[in-house]
Amino acid sequence: MSLETLISEYGPLAVFLGAGIEGETAVFLGGVFSHRQLFPFWQAATAAVFGSFLIDQAWFFAGRYANRLALVQRFMQTSAAARVNRLLEAHPTGFILAFRFIYGMRTVSPVIIGLTSVPALRFVVLNFIAALVWGIAITAIGYLFGNAVEALFGRLKLHVHLLIALVVIATSIGLVAWLLHRHFRKTEGEQA
Repeated sequence: MSLETLISEYGPLAVFLGAGIEGETAVFLGGVFSHRQLFPFWQAATAAVFGSFLIDQAWFFAGRYANRLALVQRFMQTSAAARVNRLLEAHPTGFILAFRFIYGMRTVSPVIIGLTSVPALRFVVLNFIAALVWGIAITAIGYLFGNAVEALFGRLKLHVHLLIALVVIATSIGLVAWLLHRHFRKTEGEQA
């Protein structure tokens, strides 16, 4: 069953689960589907906020209290973990607020933060603020994208609408990944 089918059948519940498991695509599609009036915007945004918040809290507490698990040990040995540590040491509050917006850092970051001395209450508060901004922003982008497509092409069938959305998402993710890769390579070259 595809992500689009799940969201169209299960609505905000699928956005909630998708925000925690998959991330941006599920939330973006929640915005597109709310534009199509399959469910209200506030339900999609609320599901996105809490899905993201709760999974990141779970990962944080896995790092904090279950750091001997094989999964946590694997996260600690990734190159992303080293980048997380560098960024967290340099800008702890800013990084906690921004990690979910950085491609490739979303899952590993809360685990690594859980392994540090960052107080749990501080993480909870900052994580909720970041999840609130992220969930509303990505849902709104999906909703506004739906408006833009409708303004350009008229009311399209849902599968055409979703195909256009997926092409835009894939292109955007590829472009952001390429730009971040270039930036990190340049930054590492300057530090060497």
